[in-house]
Amino acid sequence: MILVIGAGAVGSFLGWTLASGGEEVQLLRRHGPTETRPEALSVAGPGAPAALVPINVLGSVEGVTGSPEIVLIAVKMPDLPGAIGTAAAWPEATVLAVENGVGADELLADARPGGGLIAGSLTTSVERADDGSIRRLSRGGIVLAPVHGEVRVAVQRLLAAFTAGGLRARETTDPAAMRWSKLLINLLGNASGAIVDLDPVAVFRDRDLFGLERRQLDEALATMTGLGLHPIRLFGADTRLLPIAARLPGPLVQPILSRVVAGGRGGKRPSLHLHLDGGSGPTEVAWLNGAVARAAAKLGRQAPVNACLAELVEACNQDPEHRAWFRGRPDRLLETIAAG
Repeated sequence: MILVIGAGAVGSFLGWTLASGGEEVQLLRRHGPTETRPEALSVAGPGAPAALVPINVLGSVEGVTGSPEIVLIAVKMPDLPGAIGTAAAWPEATVLAVENGVGADELLADARPGGGLIAGSLTTSVERADDGSIRRLSRGGIVLAPVHGEVRVAVQRLLAAFTAGGLRARETTDPAAMRWSKLLINLLGNASGAIVDLDPVAVFRDRDLFGLERRQLDEALATMTGLGLHPIRLFGADTRLLPIAARLPGPLVQPILSRVVAGGRGGKRPSLHLHLDGGSGPTEVAWLNGAVARAAAKLGRQAPVNACLAELVEACNQDPEHRAWFRGRPDRLLETIAAG
């Protein structure tokens, strides 16, 4: 049995996919009724048949039946410590962590030094519809990377189930390179768009904001190089091309990256933008732009654009009036970063 911790759009989508691929899945929901009840989940969109799949949805750990062989964690990074505490009830289970940003694997390794751990990066954009179904907005896929422990059998089992459920899946051997490659995608049009309230396509079509995006990307790529990491191919996003794009003239690469960003997100706004539009609690920016700035500092370098973007997202999250001052004003964002 596979237990999914996190019943948001991503967790529900992955649970549906695994169940469609023949696995017994239980879905642990943080909010909602405490009793266990069967629900029929459906996913519609590119590459996904709109089939109803029954899954047991749980409102508490006490509702879990049996002992899961695999625990899949699909929560936002600020919620990861709580999910790790929940997963501690099954110390023998292999954990698959499907999180954005950098830092999840280190937290899990510290908390579960003897357990099997797999890193996962999902490039399929999904969202929950008003009727509770999941909409798949882009095809994408999932890449898995063993982190530690005897996890080969679990990796092959997951790859087979994801594939049978209609999600492209493959394995890579370098979890750090995979996490940083997904980070590069998560950075594009995310923090800057969230601050000025523009979607990523509009960000990349604005000449000045595009210049800011390139500087942000250059810092992240330089930090990866300093860490001895190289971008890898992810489904729907071959980040190996980003270092090449970073060296091309702006007028040439700007329309190319605009199309890439538009196609990869399927019209969905990035996570930081959605959070500032109505989320609560801390954002994930500390594990995105903040992670770049921290890693660069450990290397004795600086990543000033990423550091400033991280600070500004947090400031906008804490004070809506601060964001209102930036809304629709890229010039103010650019002036603030130049002064910082």
